[in-house]
Amino acid sequence: MAYETTSDCISCGACQPECPVEAIAQVADVYVIDADLCTDCGACEAVCPVSAIRKIR
Repeated sequence: MAYETTSDCISCGACQPECPVEAIAQVADVYVIDADLCTDCGACEAVCPVSAIRKIR
């Protein structure tokens, strides 16, 4: 499973430097997680201040 950002993303950027595989990129005004690169480590979810990152089901 991978993670995704939700519409609650406030574009703070806290998640991007935490990703060990650089699967997170800023697109327009939000951060997007590339599901193909995501290794399901959860580091991004742990640092999101607004809980805008969740596992894809």
